[in-house]
Amino acid sequence: MIGRSLVLALALSGATATIAHAQPLSPFASAKATTLLRDKYGCLGCHRLGRDGGQLAPTLHDVRTRRDAAYIAAIIRNPQQRRPGAAMPRIRMPETDRTLITRLLGGDGAARDGTAPTTPAPADTNGAALYRTWCAGCHGITGRGDGPNAKALPVPPARHADAATMSQRPDDTLYDTIDGGGAIMNRSARMPAFGGSLSPTQIRALVAHIRSLCRCAGPAWSRDGAR
Repeated sequence: MIGRSLVLALALSGATATIAHAQPLSPFASAKATTLLRDKYGCLGCHRLGRDGGQLAPTLHDVRTRRDAAYIAAIIRNPQQRRPGAAMPRIRMPETDRTLITRLLGGDGAARDGTAPTTPAPADTNGAALYRTWCAGCHGITGRGDGPNAKALPVPPARHADAATMSQRPDDTLYDTIDGGGAIMNRSARMPAFGGSLSPTQIRALVAHIRSLCRCAGPAWSRDGAR
């Protein structure tokens, strides 16, 4: 049912567009792409698709009425290359999944980003600055789980300022969750993976900042030299 309704909604929204888009997917393929967006890649943590999703980023169900197929394909493939400075992580995924999601949203699944490569800015390793850009929308500036997007999430975001909870989580767990997303750590699938956009040094800086927010350390057994 979700697949048929979504295909119809996307087809209707695309009818008003003045730009060419790929043909809609079958109901089965549409339902699969929706599941990937919602349950695997964390896209609905920030974006809304129909009635479901976050409030930090543009809605997905009508993106084809605002952007052409080439733009949609490019922003999914490499957000920072298409829009330097975009606070949207580059999600690592099989090409088959990327093509399916791109087609669902109205992009050209066979397209490649034709924009000229940009010279990347020096990697910011300031943990507080990185946290404001990538984390505060859900977790809040001070890590209290009260970011502007928190109420739109089905699972409350972690409270990084909560020493009692955070002291039970090893640094490796924090690192892996930031790098690989919530789903692979059996936590909320609405948290996307940031490892495609953040370097290992930047992720470690975020872990260190989270430790400063909770004013705590992980379990003694998990600390380097304490095993």
